[in-house]
Amino acid sequence: PILYSYFRSSCSWRVRIALALKGIAYDLVPVNLIKDGGQQFSAEFKALNPMQQVPALQIDGITLSQSLAIINYLEETHPNPRLLPQDPKKRAQVRMIADHIASGIQPLQNLSVLKQMGEKKMEWAQHCITSGFQALEQILQHTAGRYCVGDEVSMADLCLVPQVANAERFKVDMRPYPIITRINKALLELEAFKISHPSRQPDTPADLRA
Repeated sequence: PILYSYFRSSCSWRVRIALALKGIAYDLVPVNLIKDGGQQFSAEFKALNPMQQVPALQIDGITLSQSLAIINYLEETHPNPRLLPQDPKKRAQVRMIADHIASGIQPLQNLSVLKQMGEKKMEWAQHCITSGFQALEQILQHTAGRYCVGDEVSMADLCLVPQVANAERFKVDMRPYPIITRINKALLELEAFKISHPSRQPDTPADLRA
């Protein structure tokens, strides 16, 4: 497999965690979203992913984009360890939380949107993350065990950790979100989350390396 990734992309990080958890070896091709006006806009990359976004994963003779679609494919082709619970209610809760983050928070504060916000980008990012986290904290009161849904790592957790990193980068006050903070801390102790961390990627700038 070949993963087209950017060290700081939270969507790419989700996929890196999934690959690490499932023990799938892959080659990483960095796509710098800033350099050269954004390498994702090159004709070569557009041919690979018409949406001109990372991640993109070439695997089993196909090219997949969209992080949750990629993770679902990995789940179906490499079922162990599982990232979706067997219980239908818990599975629905995992998907709900993953969608809440991947559709309801992250796209509103990603690079392309922030460019449009100009000087107000920090304020806008904080607003989007804060409103999303207020809802998420409430949801987790009913679903959380050690992790987002019960005591098993799931697709929801793969979305949570990169989003908390975004929140910290945009200086969001995390004090109102004790459950999010607790789960994030527990997840960051797991090896798959450590090795996939933005500070440990081949394209991480020297000053941001762990």
